[in-house]
Amino acid sequence: MEFLTLLFIFTTMHLCFLIWKKFDQRRDQECYILNYQCYKPSDERKLGSVQCGKIIGNNESIGLDECKFFLKAVVNSGIGEETYAPRNFIEGRTVNPTLEDGVEEMEEFCNDSITKLLNKSGISPSEIDILVVNVSLFSSVPSLTSRIINHYKMREDIKAYNLSGMGCSASLISLDVIQNIFKSEKNKYALLLTSESLSTNWYSGINRSMILANCLFRTGGCAILLTNKRSLKHKAILKLKCLVRTHHGARDDAHNCCSQKEDEQGKLGFYLAKDLPKAATRAFTDNLRVLSPKILPARELLRYMLMSLIKKVIKYFAPKSAARWFGTSSKSPVNFKTGVDHFVLHTGGKAVIDGIGMSLDLNDYDLEPARMSLHRFGNTSASSLWYVLGYMEAKKRLKKGERVLMISLGAGFKCNSCYWEVMRDVVVGDDRNNVWDDCIDYYPPHSLANPFMEKYGWINNIQDPSTFKLKLAEFLLTLK
Repeated sequence: MEFLTLLFIFTTMHLCFLIWKKFDQRRDQECYILNYQCYKPSDERKLGSVQCGKIIGNNESIGLDECKFFLKAVVNSGIGEETYAPRNFIEGRTVNPTLEDGVEEMEEFCNDSITKLLNKSGISPSEIDILVVNVSLFSSVPSLTSRIINHYKMREDIKAYNLSGMGCSASLISLDVIQNIFKSEKNKYALLLTSESLSTNWYSGINRSMILANCLFRTGGCAILLTNKRSLKHKAILKLKCLVRTHHGARDDAHNCCSQKEDEQGKLGFYLAKDLPKAATRAFTDNLRVLSPKILPARELLRYMLMSLIKKVIKYFAPKSAARWFGTSSKSPVNFKTGVDHFVLHTGGKAVIDGIGMSLDLNDYDLEPARMSLHRFGNTSASSLWYVLGYMEAKKRLKKGERVLMISLGAGFKCNSCYWEVMRDVVVGDDRNNVWDDCIDYYPPHSLANPFMEKYGWINNIQDPSTFKLKLAEFLLTLK
């Protein structure tokens, strides 16, 4: 009897130990953001209306029709006057960039952002265990990760990952890489750098589907410090709750709608097809289908199931005209605000933001951070999410315990999303060195109208293509 009692006690203790060990391991697998630093280039790299006109004037391939299209695209893009461009754009060297232009652009971003991030975090470069860099349109030898390791003299056992070609959703892909490493290794620091190279990727041809990329993309980037150290939980800004990746690369239409390629004249550029919105909508819908059960409360899921059942009954018994009317809404049948407090949307363009907002039934307050980020910094590709988050932080919107949903879209075609918990309030006066600090009081502005039309609207009145370049040159001289 005593033996059975001892055996029972031993078995119970062992089972409790295994349960505790499993629980303890999960605590060490958490992914926290300790700090992040968005990149803001120097003022001489601002790309205002005048500078845009100079770039167009220096491009011999662009004619009157292309300029009118460029004008319309910029005016309707939602992008303001204070976005940034690479140095070679400002210096008038868009057509024949060099490898050095690309390297310089990336090194300026990396060195500035990493130094500021590590200084305000109190972390030494030698403490970094994992380094992940994503830049889609630029790849050098040695790689960007190797250049960073060399510059900061990081440890020889650092795990380095250099991602390219992953598009505007690469930021969350890099995050997924880090999260997976955190699940198998304890007490690690990870440094994530997300940016895009524009200096070597200006399109100088006349294909409108490729000119559009010139109008939307701007210089930007972000460095993010992450950890799974339980002891640093109180210092964290955000904790990752879940991440969902959707990839439609197996579908030819989705695969080809957003790609880097050469046009009919052999000029390299970034191609945005007309069926891109359709591919984006399909990927977005499939991603939300997987994400919803992970982040929404049970009552909202039950409401959705009940509404779906009612719809099926109505479609079966009601007249066809009534059934069609009942299912015409473009809004999501699920109320995401029951599980999400803040929406961080990819600033792919005004239409992208408005489209996601309409699908999720978001109001102007919800869309304001994305719209303002697009206006101030433009589409900075994979790093755009972090400028939106920075706006929320600068406006003191983020409160402890609130939930943040990030949604990004990118070439492939991909839709990636992740769900965060805010770990602490943003303290008023806290020196976070936010990229919005010097301009947040001016946002939102009274108007988001782009002055490009006000300055260059006269181009629409020109009918003779032969006089276009001459009149443009004369006009630019008057602006000096």
